[in-house]
Amino acid sequence: MTLSRRSFLTRTAAMGCSLAASPLLTPVSFAAAPWETRLVVIILRGGMDALDVVQPYGDPNLAKLRKSLSAGPQAGAADLDGFYALHPGLAKLMPLWQRGELGFVQAVSTPYRDRRSHFDGQDLLEAGTMALGTADGGWLNRMLQQMPEVEARTAFAIGHERLLMLEGTAPVSQWAPGAGLAMSPQAERLAGLLMEDDPLFHRALNEALELTRGDLSLGDGGAEDSDEDGAMQTMMQPPSGKAHTQVADYAAQQLSGDARIAAFSINGWDTHFRQAAGLTSALGRLSDTILTLRDGVGAPVWQKTVVVAVTEFGRTARENGTGGTDHGTGGAMLLAGGALRGGRVLGQWPGLAEADLYDRRDLMPTGDVRSHLAWLLHGATGATQRDLENVVFPGLDMGADPQLLL
Repeated sequence: MTLSRRSFLTRTAAMGCSLAASPLLTPVSFAAAPWETRLVVIILRGGMDALDVVQPYGDPNLAKLRKSLSAGPQAGAADLDGFYALHPGLAKLMPLWQRGELGFVQAVSTPYRDRRSHFDGQDLLEAGTMALGTADGGWLNRMLQQMPEVEARTAFAIGHERLLMLEGTAPVSQWAPGAGLAMSPQAERLAGLLMEDDPLFHRALNEALELTRGDLSLGDGGAEDSDEDGAMQTMMQPPSGKAHTQVADYAAQQLSGDARIAAFSINGWDTHFRQAAGLTSALGRLSDTILTLRDGVGAPVWQKTVVVAVTEFGRTARENGTGGTDHGTGGAMLLAGGALRGGRVLGQWPGLAEADLYDRRDLMPTGDVRSHLAWLLHGATGATQRDLENVVFPGLDMGADPQLLL
């Protein structure tokens, strides 16, 4: 028997309490998972610098473009393949690279160009379309709409910030710090008595209450201000304390059960000033997030897990006068997980000669980030190429299969 959200709400109506308003009602379902592979999608808000994270030190033009942002093994980066090196901020992930559980795709982007606005760039990344306003909701929700046996607990949107990619008609669970099922001890006792003869519903209530009691206090580092300036400041600020690992731990708990998708965002990637310090800190948080996910799900589930981290755009090839970089175009995506065919830096390298740059300022995109996302969905969930190219990412030509998963 499956407890649906509708039956859950119907049965609570007689209680005369505010259970229906609780965000914890959506996660409470016990249907079988529709596929085995776990997918974690992380939005890196602010524009991650691809050239500093996956450093193409084998291109002689990199040293000419970046004076203080030195790169390569001679600057402490770990050599990956003789051409690319890994930023020291991701040093804790090198064992994953060596085991084939870490990889990158360089010089990719969405179709977004020229204006280089964080907000438009992020919206297009999460919409998964050729242009803004051409499809409803986000690409991850449209994928769920094509899959059978999807329940609300199949996918989790985690955090205070809006996640457009999971918006749509498919049911999705949402959890944010501070979201709880507020009931007095007397109300809990009354609810327990009313449900005593219904084991399934009694289990659902207990789960909701346990989630509430175990709610994580992550601070307000992820909250989004209502005005645009406030939203910009929030996006530029890193999460407070250990919020990133607490979110990862919660995601791991869900993925260890029936959940198959978890999505959240990490701020702090807008490195206009003193990038050397800011990016190192941001990459340390990303490393901790991935390792927390790995440790949280455990070895057997990790072997069925793939993590993908994407950003709205890259940054300028040249560093600016304040030791940072400005909004650019071509970027990089990070992949991790035991299900990954890693140990590779994929993507066609465009070169860094001035004539090779986009607008003579940015890394030239040579691949569509949506193509690699589509192949991940195909391998992880069994979504068909036809649905992926026509519905999930309308207008996309997925191209050749990069064989991302084992």
